[in-house]
Amino acid sequence: MSAAPAGEVVSRARAKDHSPWNWLLFLPIVVPLITPLFNADSPRLFGFPVFYWLQLAFILLGVGTTTVVYQMTKKRG
Repeated sequence: MSAAPAGEVVSRARAKDHSPWNWLLFLPIVVPLITPLFNADSPRLFGFPVFYWLQLAFILLGVGTTTVVYQMTKKRG
């Protein structure tokens, strides 16, 4: 038996993780770039301006989408 070239093995491994769920990972990248969402002082939450608590919401968005994508794309069985 002859071994496959290293580049061929890598391309086969990468081809297996093309899932439409991976597109969801763009959400936590693009949403914080929409500056009109947090370009204000109000509403305030516990005295904090919208900018600060929305940054924490963006972190939760990133964690949530990463968790969903991981759960939907992990190998089962």
